[in-house]
Amino acid sequence: MAGTLPATGSSAAAAADPQRLTVDLSASEGPVLRGANGALYGLSDDGVPSDAALAPLKITSISQKPEGGAQHPNGDALTVAKSFFRSGGGEVLVMMQDIYPKWPYDDLGIEDYLPKVDKIAKEVSAAPNSDRFVYIPFNEPDLIWYGLNASDQSKYEANRDRFLKDWKTVFQRIRAIDPDARIAGPNESGYHSRLITDFLAFAKRENVLPQIMTWHELGSGSLRDFQGHYDNYRAIERQLGIDPLTINIDEYANRRDLSVPGQLVQWVSMFERNKVYANQAYWDAAGNLDGNVVRSNIPNGGWWFFRWYAGLTGDTVKVTPPQANTIDTLQGLASLDTSRRQAQVLLGGSAADTDVAIQHVPRAVFGRTVTATVAVTDWTGYEGQHAAPRVLARTKVKVADDGTVTVPLRGLHKMSAYRIVLTPGGSGTPSAASVPWSASYEAEDAAITDGKVYTQGTVSNANGYAASGTKDVGSLNTASSKVEFTVSVPADGTYDLAILYGNQSGTPATQKLSIDGGAPVTVTYPSTENWTYRAKKDVTVELPAGTHRLTLAKGDTEVTLDRIDLTARTTTPAASYEATLADISGKPSYDYSSSAGVGTGALVLRSGDKAVFDVYAPRDGYYTVVSRASAPVRLALHGETVAAAPSRPLRLYLVAGNNRVAVTAKHAAVRSLHISGDGSAKGTLSYEGASAVLAGGAKLVDSAYASAGSYIGWLGNSPTSTAEFTVDAPRAGRYVLVVHYAHNDRRDNGHAYNTDIMSRTADITVGAAEPRRVTFKNTWSWDDYWTVGVPVDLRKGANKVTFGNAGAWAPNIDRIELGRVVG
Repeated sequence: MAGTLPATGSSAAAAADPQRLTVDLSASEGPVLRGANGALYGLSDDGVPSDAALAPLKITSISQKPEGGAQHPNGDALTVAKSFFRSGGGEVLVMMQDIYPKWPYDDLGIEDYLPKVDKIAKEVSAAPNSDRFVYIPFNEPDLIWYGLNASDQSKYEANRDRFLKDWKTVFQRIRAIDPDARIAGPNESGYHSRLITDFLAFAKRENVLPQIMTWHELGSGSLRDFQGHYDNYRAIERQLGIDPLTINIDEYANRRDLSVPGQLVQWVSMFERNKVYANQAYWDAAGNLDGNVVRSNIPNGGWWFFRWYAGLTGDTVKVTPPQANTIDTLQGLASLDTSRRQAQVLLGGSAADTDVAIQHVPRAVFGRTVTATVAVTDWTGYEGQHAAPRVLARTKVKVADDGTVTVPLRGLHKMSAYRIVLTPGGSGTPSAASVPWSASYEAEDAAITDGKVYTQGTVSNANGYAASGTKDVGSLNTASSKVEFTVSVPADGTYDLAILYGNQSGTPATQKLSIDGGAPVTVTYPSTENWTYRAKKDVTVELPAGTHRLTLAKGDTEVTLDRIDLTARTTTPAASYEATLADISGKPSYDYSSSAGVGTGALVLRSGDKAVFDVYAPRDGYYTVVSRASAPVRLALHGETVAAAPSRPLRLYLVAGNNRVAVTAKHAAVRSLHISGDGSAKGTLSYEGASAVLAGGAKLVDSAYASAGSYIGWLGNSPTSTAEFTVDAPRAGRYVLVVHYAHNDRRDNGHAYNTDIMSRTADITVGAAEPRRVTFKNTWSWDDYWTVGVPVDLRKGANKVTFGNAGAWAPNIDRIELGRVVG
């Protein structure tokens, strides 16, 4: 029927009565705010997370501690502001009371706090971009110092009066030092109408009204209650004659929500609909955008959801979900950009079959036909890598006479999020999406020997860690422990096996994988923050068609298991990135005259225009990059620029995780950027730690986990402690220096729920160039090696590459690799 696409998803059979989510493109809610992409302690250091992980998300606000604050060992506002602003970030909220150690804060009285306020205000007001900082004088005053949630009214009033007096004192103290300061509050742990009313009345009367209203929405109940909180707050403003203030929900969501696309879309949709800012809560480790960045540069499923959110342009439009303001149900948000001729819908949170009805599709913008592209981002764990979201369908369809396009979604996953993009249909037929066979199997449903099923994050235990199906299998700690999955595959072939696991053993852990009782092979799992902070291990298996037993048995140490995914591999891994969805600068135009092939149209670049693609690589190495364009373009990557002829392959070096590839042209219509390959090391230069010349106490340390049996340890903490590699470059040019490193520095600041890991730095000097300071995030153990890629310039022949740190310990270095950007 006109206006309805074929069913999309793994289940072709439609439900008898699918739920319905309606999008009204004629009902604008105002310009896209992108306010709900913030994070509390999402940054820990300059470079953690990486600029390539930060910039695509267009983060509007972050909350961090004041410089030198004792609450955590890192995350200082002025320090992380460098990379945040460098990567296009918005504003930094300074959690002033995090100057104190421990939680809850010691109540040493306002007289102890005021000198600290003075120091913070002087430092912030003197900082570059000081106008982009916001002061938060109090954090959760209902819980600390003041007890503002007292049920006894007289006790509440006494506590309230003490707080309001201190609020006025601190507010005026900040303004005395920084007259233009923006101040936020009262910043309670939840929404309390009684205190909000009293606070606003006092603040208006005493001329100490905050510029930004803040409170927290942390429990599962907020998915039900926030709309009522927001409406009540705006009513209080109107009652008191206060113009609407900017709102920042500067802590939201719980552990079970973070990193989970299907959970995040529920939170983000309600904040965006009400045009408020919001920062995800900090429950675990700083520096990973609250569970959305793996290591420092690798996206997981949550990162890709926020990348989609950052890609919304134009105005948001009204979305009517099946059940508004209801916990753990299908929710969504949508946008319409008439200048780009695009409509986008983001949705998730339910496994039920769904019809998405997009109404009032404007004929003047889209014409009589549209191309509808459906993609999915899955939950891959807090530390599980996620490749570019898979396109499930790309279909051209006629718009119904009433202006509706209906997209049926079947076989949905509750923890996944989905994106629908509508663009003008044009001529020709889009290439059908290639969706490989895939199936998932929960560990708790498998045959378990000497293990135990645990229930994880649920509505009633919102601060439990997320788990697929809310359960996982742990206590696999005896010699006979194993989990046996019964799987069935449709054809003989190679299958990618993804294992969601946890490893808190302190070293890489192993299990024995066997198929149908055959000879076992060893699977090695890197360390994770804890047993339930889920990561993903990818291995490859060969399976004939039919049913099989896949057994994961205990190896040298314990591993917890959540789920396995089997996906058929039919070709070399590849992905196409559509130009019409790339980030842009300048004034490129959008051409949808043809929808034939991959990509729903073309982005027309002229001099002064630029498109930036976010390209995923599963590992450091060389990949084949093809520009699908009408004319030559130039690609910029790692500081190198290379000419790319249409459809002509280039061999380029990509680092593990996200790579920002910029495309410019004199005049070219660009449809897509196509990336293929596994990350070849052919042509790279590799040097083990043993090849370096060590000085000043740096020494080789034997290790069974290092690639050649030893690593460089005791490096730094002195100007003379260095490691010098001699690199023989076959050609001059721009290379990527990949450092394989490990360290596990931590400092316990007295938090039961935060893992206070610390980063290390190293100063890297190449030849006669100035040293460059590089940050290396904690690797969860001393025996797990991660990589950081650093662009460097080498001359032909011998080059000295020296590592050191005069004032602190550098990370342990296993080895280094170098690959010329253009291979």
